[in-house]
Amino acid sequence: MTLTQTRQTDELPLPPDADEETVGIVRGLYTDGIIARRGAFSREWAAQMGADLETAFTEARSRENGAVGRGPNRYYVEIHPEQLSGFVDLVDHPWVRRVAEAVLGPDYEIVEVGFDIPFAGAKQQPWHRDFPMPDATRTGGRLTSLAFNLTAVDTAEDMGPFEIAPGTQWDWSAEFDHGMFPPKHLYPRYEERAVRKYPSMGDISARSALTIHRGTENHSQLSRPVLVLGLDAPGAGNAEHHAMALTRAFDAVLPERIRAHLPCPVVEELTPITQLHTIEGLMMGEA
Repeated sequence: MTLTQTRQTDELPLPPDADEETVGIVRGLYTDGIIARRGAFSREWAAQMGADLETAFTEARSRENGAVGRGPNRYYVEIHPEQLSGFVDLVDHPWVRRVAEAVLGPDYEIVEVGFDIPFAGAKQQPWHRDFPMPDATRTGGRLTSLAFNLTAVDTAEDMGPFEIAPGTQWDWSAEFDHGMFPPKHLYPRYEERAVRKYPSMGDISARSALTIHRGTENHSQLSRPVLVLGLDAPGAGNAEHHAMALTRAFDAVLPERIRAHLPCPVVEELTPITQLHTIEGLMMGEA
């Protein structure tokens, strides 16, 4: 089997009247597959986010399937928006809105809030993407989802930094296991493109979850919590894989410009989210 690039044109799918910043955003995500804004939030804001994630992780680990493994000593937890005290600040940030509208359109949807934590001893993951390539990307050359990431700590080399292979969001082969894991004979392609990221507290990145990436081995004695905010273009369908909800009280105080992007149900009382989706290919780390 051969590896193909599903996007065959350099023409960018720009929104009408795109300004210079918007062109840069779209170009970055359609070429490298990842962009970032340094210092988007204060360190104090990031510290509070970290405290919220620690509280959520403690609660999730107290019940069955509250946290799901993403490899040895590495976990993922999905949370409800109001478990994050800075949720409104995050989704209403001008850069987040600008990126979302530029790539996903004005009717983008907020479909996921969660976090990854690689603890001390977390092993290097195999190269992967977060879900199989959708038809709109494979046949239409369009990105239909984005993942925003924010670190709760300053990332150092020994903490198992995130590693990404720019430009590989368009890679497709029938050999990809479950549509997500490239075969070992393709690893040299990703090794030669690999870039490690060292974000600091307050930084935010946006990436295509299709860009091939991995978490590296955490040699330190520290954990490295990273928030994940998942956004979709209308019809992308990722919301059905998540279980976010809003209480009526929280929904009542959300600005309409935010509420319009939340397709999740409104309930009287939140039910803790049970993690049912284990990505088997990540459980053992890289062989």
